Amino acid sequence: MDVVLREVHESDLPVFFRQMNDPEAVRMAAFTPEDPADRDAFDARWKRILASDDVTRTVLADGDVVGSTAVYGEPGEREVTYWVDRAYWGRGVATAALRALLAEVRERPLYARAAADNAGSLRVLEKCGFRRTARVSGYANARGAEIDEVVLTLQG
Repeated sequence: MDVVLREVHESDLPVFFRQMNDPEAVRMAAFTPEDPADRDAFDARWKRILASDDVTRTVLADGDVVGSTAVYGEPGEREVTYWVDRAYWGRGVATAALRALLAEVRERPLYARAAADNAGSLRVLEKCGFRRTARVSGYANARGAEIDEVVLTLQG
């Protein structure tokens, strides 16, 4: 499968919205918007994202829009994030997308966070060189509860 990144196009947003409303994917991600089905909040969030200086990319697999990935935040505290359509889980798409993003964004350190029980995401991050550096708890909207979260760091 050919995985590439490109600039986000307005036409990608309906795909991202659909993906962020997959109940299983939302539960696994855990730290999601309070109401992923709120289209106005989604549109406002993406308007802010696209107007920012953050690096945000669309993930394409064999030419199809299958997710997004980004580096965001303040210098010295920047985090990575990614979202891949559940139909592509376990196929190396998230790992390939994150590797491509890390090749584009050379600054270090970078940080990442994942629900402690999200083995797939933790595996992706570790394959890309991130190392577990802390365990914290936080309120996960998608689960309606405090859960454990792993903080990972990618050093230079």
